[in-house]
This record gives sequence, structure tokens and C-alpha cells, in this order.
Amino acid sequence: MKVILKEDSGKLGKSGDIVEVKDGYARNCLFPGKLAFPATENNIKSVEAIKERRERAIEKEKKAIEALAERLSRVSCTILVSTGPDEKLYGSVTNADIARALKDEGLDIDKKSIDIKDPITRLGIYQVDIKLHPEITTQIRIWIVKE
Repeated sequence: MKVILKEDSGKLGKSGDIVEVKDGYARNCLFPGKLAFPATENNIKSVEAIKERRERAIEKEKKAIEALAERLSRVSCTILVSTGPDEKLYGSVTNADIARALKDEGLDIDKKSIDIKDPITRLGIYQVDIKLHPEITTQIRIWIVKE
């Protein structure tokens, strides 16, 4: 029996996929659990329309993220830190510090999306990656200067 999945299932497929399952499995497990519904012509058409709308929404969101990535690539943030002898920082500059500096610039970026490859423990200019989307990553320039 062909059914259309309502939710992602690790073994069967993703939401909206049309899969072939045994009749008993569909009647006894998938339909009562509202995990799937029969793959009739009307249901297939409605699922295809939903998928198309979802793809358009994802494409629109991706374009907005690309615009944000373009804006971020032109951003340069300055972070003031206190230093000890030899211009070495007390501690290091973290993702949260960079997110705070970006917020001061008017950009609200989640600290979890900021990727610092090596700890920043000295004054200088650094390139930091920001992962905005699984397919979109951009870099910003961070200036670490003495207070």
C-alpha cells in the first residue's frame, strides 16, 4: 500500500514522501498513530502543493540569509579588552563577546553560530566565521584593541 508520511521517520522517509508499506503496518500503526495517510490522487496533489509552498518559503528565507551574509562580510567590529604585560589578554575573547559587539553594531547573531578556530588571546585583527545556514557561511573582521 502506498502512503504519504505526515512526519519524518528515520526508517521510512521524510514528511511528504510517498512510500510503499505493507497493508497491515499502514492500517495498524501508521493510520491510527496519524503518522501517514493513504496516497490517493487528491492527497498526492495537496502534498505536492504543500511541498512547493515550503520550497518557496525556504528559498525566500535563504535569499534573506544571503543578504545578511553580504552585510556581515562588510562589518568590522572593535572589541575593547584589558591587557596585562606583553599585550596579552586577561582570558580570551569568546563567542559571546563577539555576539555582543555585533549587537552593538545593530546585528543580532546567535553566539552558537560564531566559529572561532583558535582562542583569541592577543591584540590584533582576526577573521571569524559565522555560520548562518547549513549552506551559508560568512566571515567578519574583529579588531581586538587595548582599553
